[in-house]
Amino acid sequence: MVKTLSTMLPLGTKTPDFSLEDAVSGNKISLDTFTDKKALLVMFICVHCPFVKHLQDALAAVGKEYVDKGLGVVAISSNDITTHPGDAPDKMKEMAATLGFNFPFCYDESQEVAKAYTAACTPDFFLFDSNNTLVYRGQFDDSRPGNDVPVTGKDLKAAIEEVLLDRKVYTQQKPSIGCNIKWKAGNEPPYFGG
Repeated sequence: MVKTLSTMLPLGTKTPDFSLEDAVSGNKISLDTFTDKKALLVMFICVHCPFVKHLQDALAAVGKEYVDKGLGVVAISSNDITTHPGDAPDKMKEMAATLGFNFPFCYDESQEVAKAYTAACTPDFFLFDSNNTLVYRGQFDDSRPGNDVPVTGKDLKAAIEEVLLDRKVYTQQKPSIGCNIKWKAGNEPPYFGG
């Protein structure tokens, strides 16, 4: 299990646009899908990663807790499914159904969306305010597979609470850590280090 840190995209970055198909509904999902929301959480996750599996129930719970409070949520998988077929859209659909995701789970086949967000690992979290400005990027919490720290989501949830109340989100943020995104051969972005 190779551990990769998130790139920590600069705070204040504008939300990169995207247009991807939801593996569950087949609908096209883009920034326009969330124009009526107070904030947008973009999560890069996948089916097989042990770091994601460690948090998956809590990720579903974030959607259940905050979608009705005005948070837009989208999960994206960008892994190469030729090398990791367990992350294919049909497996994504199964995962979403099993966990009860109430948000889209999209497949980024070209990996261009992951590059636009400088996503590096799964899970990787990006929270944008109502002005489409990045206010949080970093870890879910301090829990990791095998470290016996309870999964609470305290870091990400604190940021969500602040942004939904139109308050300033703290800027001391710890990077997320997880498995590296499985880039297609020759498609690795310049910021990818492992």
